[in-house]
Amino acid sequence: MKKLLLIAIVASTLVLTGCFKDDDTPIIIEETTIINNGNGNNGEDCPIVPVTGAITESTTWTSDNIYQLNQKVVVSAGVTLTINPGTIIKGSAGTGSLASALIVARDGTLNAQGTADQPIIFTSTSDNITCGQTAGTNLDQDDRGLWGGLIILGNAPCSFSGDIIEAQIEGIPADDSFGLYGGSDPDDSSGSLRYISIRHGGALIGEGNEINGLTLGGVGAGTTIDNIEVVANVDDGIEFFGGTVNASNLLVWAQGDDALDIDQAYSGTIDNAVVVLGDISDHALEIDGPEGTASGSFTLTNATLIGNSVTSNGEYADFRSNAQGHTENIYAYGFKDSSDVELDNDGVATNYNNGDLTFGAWEIVLPTGVADVNDIFVNKAENVMVTGFGSTATAVAEGAQTVGALTSNLSWTYANIAGELGF
Repeated sequence: MKKLLLIAIVASTLVLTGCFKDDDTPIIIEETTIINNGNGNNGEDCPIVPVTGAITESTTWTSDNIYQLNQKVVVSAGVTLTINPGTIIKGSAGTGSLASALIVARDGTLNAQGTADQPIIFTSTSDNITCGQTAGTNLDQDDRGLWGGLIILGNAPCSFSGDIIEAQIEGIPADDSFGLYGGSDPDDSSGSLRYISIRHGGALIGEGNEINGLTLGGVGAGTTIDNIEVVANVDDGIEFFGGTVNASNLLVWAQGDDALDIDQAYSGTIDNAVVVLGDISDHALEIDGPEGTASGSFTLTNATLIGNSVTSNGEYADFRSNAQGHTENIYAYGFKDSSDVELDNDGVATNYNNGDLTFGAWEIVLPTGVADVNDIFVNKAENVMVTGFGSTATAVAEGAQTVGALTSNLSWTYANIAGELGF
């Protein structure tokens, strides 16, 4: 007799709070309990709750279910989505308009506060993780693009080309108004995100356009962003599009493009961050400045950047497009000898000369073949000369650093355990 996967279907149906079709009728779903599903739950029930469309009434997701994002799920204006500690959210596969993502629209609120022991986990439906677990067994840091990502949008100021007040976030089609971000409220709040792990995302939505692991568009200083990790995203790990939000205790591992990306005059502080480059990663840091006349200055402090000298990819940092801000207490090691910290063009070199882009202490373990730490700091501007670029950097032996992240704060992360980082 053939063995069959046993699936128990609850006979009744339920209305998923706040999810509606285009004609405003509620989406009706069935709650499905999968038993002995091979995910290591030893036969315990773990219902799969599909979610699609707009959430228009405040609701709570709990750790005794797995919530499956089918295409784009939007927390609408005036609505609060609360996600309890230990809850697992899985995004369905799909590209283009079918890509799955959780989007918090302007004036929506996400209250997602995990703990070190019970982080909230966003991952793919391909991941065999199940209720009560913090990791599955079938995916690793090289499994990318299996779903979309998490997008938070707010009303804080951004610097846009043409000095417009609001813009459409990348990754969301222009005709979807829930993709708008930007405004005039620097203290705007989109909620609280703590102890969240985002894995295996970055689905393709258009030619050369993927969703970031965590996208923060115009997010204000009233929002809490603390203890967030992004693992194995196709595009950037965390990208700040303008806004004023402060973010602390961040970890990005094995992203496909840049780990921490700053754009459009982001003006908050990033404190205590770790980047671990993977085999196809590009920059640990990519910093752009304002696109319009409105200016803004970021601060990045207490960061540890871990390169990947095994491959030909991986750079320390690229400062581009009129970047403005300050970096300090940066520790970097494990990079290849051709990796650099780069001033990319005349505009950013001018900002450096004018004191709008400044550098505090950097400590770097020199790659084999690099004799002088100043050689890592490269000005690629065509017409603007700079002096002293790299003068705040010091060569150190690995493990002898006096700056960098307090990595023990991130010992809870999947990356620390799976990547054996030793935090």
